[in-house]
Amino acid sequence: MEGENWFGVLVPAGTPSDVVTLLNREIVNVIALPDMRERFAALGLEPVGSTPKQFAKQIAVELDKWGKVIRLANIRGQ
Repeated sequence: MEGENWFGVLVPAGTPSDVVTLLNREIVNVIALPDMRERFAALGLEPVGSTPKQFAKQIAVELDKWGKVIRLANIRGQ
């Protein structure tokens, strides 16, 4: 059995790259602050400040992995 949770910030397709870069930079800076790291740790979370490309790759990997599980198990929405 496998399960993990992850959280991320998404913006609409077509958001200007300078806005994406700014948001990413500021979010990475905030989650690197010692008090924020302590807050995350208290919740049992380990923050990762990846790049937008790395996060997009993570989403693609998860969609592929869980899409296969859903198809093989013939899972349908209700």
